[in-house]
Amino acid sequence: MQNIDAYNHVRGESVYLDDIPTIAGTLYGAVFDSPIAHGHIKRLDLEEALKSEGVVRIFTYKDIPGENQVGGIVPDEPLLAEHEVHFCGMPIAFVVAFSAEAAYAAVKKVKVEIDPLPVITDPREAKEKGELIIPPRTFQIGDTDAAWKKCAHIFEGRADSNGQEHLYIETQGAYAVPIENDAIKIYSSTQGPTAVQRHAAVVLKLPMSRIEVDVTRLGGGFGGKEDQATIWGVMCALATYHLKKPVKYSLHRMEDMRMTGKRHPYSSDFKIGLSKDHKILAYEATFYQNAGATADLSPAVMERTLFHCTNSYFVPNVKATAYSCRTNLPSNTAFRGFGGPQGMFVIESAIAQAAEALGVPASDIQQKNLIKTGDEFPYGQKADSEAVECWEHSKTLYNIDQIRKDAELFNAANKLYKKGFAVMPVCFGISFTKTMMNQARAQVHVYTDGSVAVSTGAVEMGQGVNTKMLQVAAQVFSLPPARIKVNSTNTYRVANTSPSAASATADLNGKATEIACNAILDRLKRVAAEELGAKPGQIELKNEIVLLKGKPTDIDWKKLVMLTYMKRISLSEHGHYTPPGIHFDMKKEKGHPFAYHVYGTAFISTTVDCLRGIYTIDAVKVVHDFGQSMNPLIDLGQVEGGIVQGIGWMTMEELVYDKEGRLRSNALSTYKVPDIYSVPKEIDVHFLDTKKENLAILRSKAVGEPPLMYGIGAYFALRNAIRAFNPNAVIPYDAPLTPEKVLMSLYSAAGVRQSPEVVPGNG
Repeated sequence: MQNIDAYNHVRGESVYLDDIPTIAGTLYGAVFDSPIAHGHIKRLDLEEALKSEGVVRIFTYKDIPGENQVGGIVPDEPLLAEHEVHFCGMPIAFVVAFSAEAAYAAVKKVKVEIDPLPVITDPREAKEKGELIIPPRTFQIGDTDAAWKKCAHIFEGRADSNGQEHLYIETQGAYAVPIENDAIKIYSSTQGPTAVQRHAAVVLKLPMSRIEVDVTRLGGGFGGKEDQATIWGVMCALATYHLKKPVKYSLHRMEDMRMTGKRHPYSSDFKIGLSKDHKILAYEATFYQNAGATADLSPAVMERTLFHCTNSYFVPNVKATAYSCRTNLPSNTAFRGFGGPQGMFVIESAIAQAAEALGVPASDIQQKNLIKTGDEFPYGQKADSEAVECWEHSKTLYNIDQIRKDAELFNAANKLYKKGFAVMPVCFGISFTKTMMNQARAQVHVYTDGSVAVSTGAVEMGQGVNTKMLQVAAQVFSLPPARIKVNSTNTYRVANTSPSAASATADLNGKATEIACNAILDRLKRVAAEELGAKPGQIELKNEIVLLKGKPTDIDWKKLVMLTYMKRISLSEHGHYTPPGIHFDMKKEKGHPFAYHVYGTAFISTTVDCLRGIYTIDAVKVVHDFGQSMNPLIDLGQVEGGIVQGIGWMTMEELVYDKEGRLRSNALSTYKVPDIYSVPKEIDVHFLDTKKENLAILRSKAVGEPPLMYGIGAYFALRNAIRAFNPNAVIPYDAPLTPEKVLMSLYSAAGVRQSPEVVPGNG
């Protein structure tokens, strides 16, 4: 089944926030934000801005009727700055005018005097100064202190990974509309409608029942709209609360890039110990997370870094400690992978350093240490592993030994071009790590004409979740897709929702939909059985026909629905689902936090131009654990997109802040993302054939986040190509590995072959 949104997308008929018809009298907002990263607000002068043509009102923290607070995990984030600013881009005032142009013109006339305070941008400096969001956390298994004595080889090092701009096509935005009885409806470009509802209620001092949040779809999210969409929805609602008028605010791209947080940069230390036969006996890691100015989702992101610190390997002795460090940058936030990729990069760096020192391929160490079913993760959960199967299958399917041999022959025959090759296994846990959030509800109505409406807490943001919800209902009722409509995500229809995140959206909401549909189906079967003088267990619905003991009857779907209605039996159901067996004790840092894990193996090959430092990603060949995919087309698209986004993070997407906390990579001219010329020439994805039971919806494993981690392999493939040219190259474990860094690394050590043909020049 194809994506149900494809037709409207191609025709330009899909409705996003900016496509909602504006109501007469709509006003428009724009934010005045802090020009410096840290300081005391000495004076805020709004006089000239208030006189600006078209301005209706300018809101500050003084206009907030409730609490000036939108912090989720930690209440440390004001909606509008009060007496102090903590990052460049922190909202200070919200200008509302008759047009967006008038609002932006007035913003330029706002004046502020700020006494500067010291600025911290480095997480290690923040840690040394005691600037922590929460106390550090440590995951342990075994005894690393004792294990070091048994290690034949011990290596230590440092690994740094930068942030990443979400760069969703649709920027942040919201549209608030006054409703009778002092209620407000917010159309929000958010992954977390309930978060917008909850915080709007707190800021406006209203019950949540007075705040309705509606989301039709997002033009991309990638985690950037899980928590950070809240502030814009609440800001519009604040203006609507006071003015009793509709208020809309859609951020310009450069506003969005300047004022919103990114993927968390990490600076980390590692120590790894191996036996003589290269089994990993001990591993220690210390992670310094750059959280930015407020907590946002940093504590949860940090936690998932710890959960995934050993990636796809079994290590009997582990000690991993993480610090969430407060800096004067925009608050960093959720991003596809949610801390997992940062943890995986560090252990892959440790393995690479060990392999280089021992003179063996990193893949030898990787393969020897893959986690097996029954092995224990550092957090106490036992693995039900597909890691070895993915590795072995990919090795056979893609003839990896031949690929490696071909690369060696190419390198021997070419001076100025070198090929690099790397393997990236992945193990990623599926569930919210906060146990409470693993719940979902779905509302299903069967109408008397036989059509069906499904409402869930799932937000469609290009990942095809609406299509999967429709598939669930169609399969349970055995109906054609045309009979079913999936509604927008609305907090009045389905309440108390978890955000669409953690790769768990389809599972949680799909299972809730399945429960609701089955409850209605059971009633329909009882009515059919009564009508046919049979038992419910003898009744089956197939292709809109009622079957009795496998044989068609004269009762079709529409007739059965009407019979049920005439008997005054409910054709509606509200299903609730929470996955069984999930638990985690934060005091012990042990438990069973994930419903299941997704595994996979990717082989990445690259070619580096050793004269210029530019490179191509030649191929990414993947065997991925989909379970039993319910929609291979959608799932394939998710894998391909995740791979490219991961490669972008690891190679070309360089986020740059100066020492004063100002974003320098603040536009698409200075922040580069993969385009059609830089994506891999070949992406080959093989669906691992497995019949194992799992807790995924229809046994179709989650596919949103895990594929991104395959992109990490591109970093190590490039590194191997550099070392093929210059075995003595000094290459810090510092991602992204941009062309500039590649060029410097190629000529980074003494003793490099130097001749006119290899000296870098202007060409």
